[in-house]
Amino acid sequence: MHDSSIETDFTEDDTWRVFRIMAEFVEGFEALSRTPKGVTVFGSARIRPGDGEYEEAEALGSALAGAGHPVITGGGPGAMEAVNKGAYEAGGQSIGVCIELPHEEKPNGYLTQTLSFRYFFVRKVMFVKYAKAVVILPGGFGTLDELFESLTLVQTRKMPAIPVILAGDHDYWDGLLDWIENSLARRGKISPGDLALIKRAHTPEEVLAFVAESPVS
Repeated sequence: MHDSSIETDFTEDDTWRVFRIMAEFVEGFEALSRTPKGVTVFGSARIRPGDGEYEEAEALGSALAGAGHPVITGGGPGAMEAVNKGAYEAGGQSIGVCIELPHEEKPNGYLTQTLSFRYFFVRKVMFVKYAKAVVILPGGFGTLDELFESLTLVQTRKMPAIPVILAGDHDYWDGLLDWIENSLARRGKISPGDLALIKRAHTPEEVLAFVAESPVS
């Protein structure tokens, strides 16, 4: 006898989900492979226009676009919006790699290209696969996740040794850098040479100098 109680929607089956994941990868690869390698910028979604950090992020986006670098962000509010705004108003390529969430805010209004993903891990691949550098602005757990994932990928040589840059003209990163050096490195949890994977920039000009050193063009 057929037991209807175990029937499930085939589109929610794990096997079917694989095809949906593949489709997202294909769509992302096709869209971004036609774009020159860009600079991916991560940062807090919680800052607002008028904040000093918002203005710094906007100036960074403008500087990157002025130097001819496409800008890639998560396409949301806060630092993402500020960077996209700076790049957009400078006439540059301003790319948003967005995530579909039930109550997520819409993509910000300063994008020249928008990609939307259902799966976080597919989106995270797009952030780094087409980047010549990664810039980390002050942010929370999500931003720190992207920082350490980028460092791990470079450390393990799963992606080219692109610059991973902590940016911002303030002491936001000082405690973290001190902990990495005096706890992680000193106790042998990372190699001394791994400290060099982290770049520190206080101004957009310093960020541009590190981007210029990227092995990826």
